[in-house]
Amino acid sequence: MSDAISDGGDCPQDRTAVTEAEVDALVQGICFKTGPPRTLGVELEWLVHERGAPQRPVTPERLSAAYAALRAVPLGSALTVEPGGQLELSSPPAASLMECVRTVRADLAAVRAVLAGDGLDLVGIGHDPFRLPRRFLREPRYDAMETCLDRAGPAGRHMMRASASVQVCVDAGHEEPGPLGHGRRWWLAHQLGAVLVAAFANSPLVGRLPTGWLSTRQLMWMEIGAGRAGAPPLHEEPRAAWARHVLDSPVMCVRRDDGPWEVPEQLTFRQWTRSRLPRPPTRADLDYHLTTLFPPVRPRGHLELRMIDAQPGEDGWIVPLAVTAALFDDPMAAETAYRSVKTLAERARSLPAPHNPLWTDAARRGLADPELREVAAVCFAAALDALPRLGATAEVTDAVAGYLERYVARGRCPADDLLDALPGTRISPVGGGRTAHGRKDIPT
Repeated sequence: MSDAISDGGDCPQDRTAVTEAEVDALVQGICFKTGPPRTLGVELEWLVHERGAPQRPVTPERLSAAYAALRAVPLGSALTVEPGGQLELSSPPAASLMECVRTVRADLAAVRAVLAGDGLDLVGIGHDPFRLPRRFLREPRYDAMETCLDRAGPAGRHMMRASASVQVCVDAGHEEPGPLGHGRRWWLAHQLGAVLVAAFANSPLVGRLPTGWLSTRQLMWMEIGAGRAGAPPLHEEPRAAWARHVLDSPVMCVRRDDGPWEVPEQLTFRQWTRSRLPRPPTRADLDYHLTTLFPPVRPRGHLELRMIDAQPGEDGWIVPLAVTAALFDDPMAAETAYRSVKTLAERARSLPAPHNPLWTDAARRGLADPELREVAAVCFAAALDALPRLGATAEVTDAVAGYLERYVARGRCPADDLLDALPGTRISPVGGGRTAHGRKDIPT
């Protein structure tokens, strides 16, 4: 859902119509590229706040000026902007964990230097704790997205304007079975995803008040709805399940070369291929449709894990990147993670993520949930053991070890630090973190 800073918008290009059968074949062919896991990537979303006064809104004029200055900065990563003015830095595919870390760290240093000259900071929090920012990008894509998501309530606006994440990208894996097979990795991503939500929850506040959820960002994704932000069933073969999900998911918009884009109600892509109204869908429409689906794990040739809240500190993002890379790409760690999360599978009740009890508990309670805490401890220990085999430096392994000691071993997450800093909070009687008001309604 990002848009290049220098990009002027989207419009249809490939005018060749596609049939339902062609869509099924295309999706199965392009969304899982199997082979030995060799590359890694990370996409970092950041809130942008006034330095020294984060509670004060940053004006669109100041954001525009800062982003204009960033266009001249040479980077190895792609720099994009989100609808609310958040910045996203997307690394190129890296051949190793440390290559990815070095590239992104250097790019972040360059971006921070430019923003600091304008009195702005990059802030790693999963949801803006102060406000719902005004929409910064005024383009047909985001006009249509807002119209579409508003039908499900205010959560879509929060996702578009106020959320930030760490998204880790790993290869789909081998075609054949085994710890690094694509079927195993697809299943693991959806079960381990709940553990990652809980361990890295960092969005407990909206409007400066506790929501009763440690990852309010994940709550927003759940409330957007299963058709837009849900996963397909896990008991089916991954390619077939994802292709069916793509066809049966609602179309966000029908793009036009001029004039406002049409935002249909309850039109799936499958129905569009059959009715061919208001015009026949094209390959370009399919490609675009894929970008309007936001499941917690999105197959894009590789697997994009989208469930981790943005992390505090300049280098806080390195820990979820390193832990995820180890648990997916080291065979021993992957096997340990697979066996440990199997104990959680029953809690999902065979319901797709994130709309099941396991993911709900992870987002609400974090590692205050004893079972999630136990599994997280096993997974972090396995990752810590594997990182030297992946070439991680002592600095990275020390960061993971420090996180394990500070948070995981104590049943805490960064959201607890934010809540501890609030006056008048108390321990929730259900063990779901600290809350002054319980669940509050999401403001519009």
